[in-house]
Amino acid sequence: MNKRLMIVGAGKGGTEVLKMLLDSPLVTVVAVIDPEPTAEGMQLARNQGIMTAEDWRACADKRLDFVIETTGRSETFDELKGHFADAVVLPGEFIRIVVERLKQNQQMLEAIIDCTSEAISVADHNGNTILINPSYTRLTGFKKEDVVDKPATADIGMQESVHLKVLSTGQGVRDIRMQIGATRRDILVNAEPIIVEGKLRGSVGVIRDVSQIRALRDELQEAKTRIRNLEAKYQFADIIASSDAMRFVIEQARLAAVTPVTVLIRGESGTGKELFAHAIHGESPRKYKKFVRVNCAAISPTLLESELFGYEDGAFSGAKRGGKVGYFEEADGGSLFLDEIGELPVDVQVKLLRVLQEHEIVRVGGTNAIPVDVRIIAATNADLEQKVADGTFREDLYYRINRMPIHIPPLRDRLEEIEPLCERIVRKLNQEYGRSVRGVNREATELLKNQYWKGNVRELENVLGRAIIYMASSEQWIAPHHLQLSPRVASARPTDALSLQDAVSRYERDLIERAIEEADGNKSEAARRLHISIRTLYNKLERMQ
Repeated sequence: MNKRLMIVGAGKGGTEVLKMLLDSPLVTVVAVIDPEPTAEGMQLARNQGIMTAEDWRACADKRLDFVIETTGRSETFDELKGHFADAVVLPGEFIRIVVERLKQNQQMLEAIIDCTSEAISVADHNGNTILINPSYTRLTGFKKEDVVDKPATADIGMQESVHLKVLSTGQGVRDIRMQIGATRRDILVNAEPIIVEGKLRGSVGVIRDVSQIRALRDELQEAKTRIRNLEAKYQFADIIASSDAMRFVIEQARLAAVTPVTVLIRGESGTGKELFAHAIHGESPRKYKKFVRVNCAAISPTLLESELFGYEDGAFSGAKRGGKVGYFEEADGGSLFLDEIGELPVDVQVKLLRVLQEHEIVRVGGTNAIPVDVRIIAATNADLEQKVADGTFREDLYYRINRMPIHIPPLRDRLEEIEPLCERIVRKLNQEYGRSVRGVNREATELLKNQYWKGNVRELENVLGRAIIYMASSEQWIAPHHLQLSPRVASARPTDALSLQDAVSRYERDLIERAIEEADGNKSEAARRLHISIRTLYNKLERMQ
């Protein structure tokens, strides 16, 4: 219940008390008394519509709950206490102590706010700015005299004030984008209501400089990029392996991860060879060391040697002063992933063989052997056996890197994984494109399962990405009409007369393909029907590629 209060004495002390109580929701000041009509407190009271009088006896018949005597005269205090027996009469000295304590608390609060690095603005329940801190001035250029005791829109022009929005709704707002100051600096504002005794008494806003946020974001992105270049990004948990074929490959790769030998990952383009390389490093004893990736086909043959092994100062025209560390030295203690290893020039193959045998490198233009401890993970979609036969790939290097081969089957041999792959790819594309597509409907999934997928998972991602781009924003499921599919490519069937060996191989291929088709792509069931082991089946499939 609201209490009724009278102040006797409108000097400095009485004025401070009046100012303090004007906005209080708990009391109502009904009268201010002072023999001097021009006293500061008397003028303030009249401006607020509060009754004033030169003698307290003019209010002798009023019902009061509190009387505050600030004149300091003991006789006046005794008279008030005797007349207003039902009210609480408080001496001015007590009030001054309370006011002083409140001032100290307020000064401490303002000092804390002033020390805060965040820009802060506070508005009262009328929407007028009552407090800003130095960080606010540094960010916006506005000083206290520019905005304090003025409407909260004084610093933002025609934009909607977050303070007024909070005061009108009683709810906080977050990440409101605005422009402020003479330079129209981009800012983000968070504001929350100030609730006292259940009543909305104001709003406090915290302002952040968008340019600083961008700078921090850029620094974070740069750091992430550096980390990505030095660490594996994928684990075995990221690999879809619902088919028997892929589960078998995962088992091989997990074994390779803990075995300190060179690994050769083979498979068609787009099957996920690099993903396996990341996972193998991530579960190896070297997982806390560097993972360096090199695409041997993406670097000019004339530069590849110097990039892999580094070079000394002055090794060739245009060389960096002081020389350069190569990928092998950079990956020391960790893993080096050599993608498209079948594209290595023969002269580089010789140096790579030396690294595998001697565990040391010699920089281009140098003579000193530098020891390195690097685990090689190689990958290729080329027919290395044919390259060995053609003389474009060294036979001794082939045997050195082929100690632990891992063959990733093409997507067309594991069509049962189309559905989970689509789910994973759609989630990824939603993040990249800012969409909310729920997935691929049943009819579209069946169409995808009938494709040959020469480009494997990479081609599937391309098809789904193109479908999402052309979907309407209101559509949530990829349907057949969204897909732009090419006709299924059938294997060529020559009609020429075949040798006995070729005929037997062709007959074996037809039997295997028919068994797999009848088993709906299940390799284990196909091997059972053919009365051979699953490992023998995979060996035959590898030779059939």
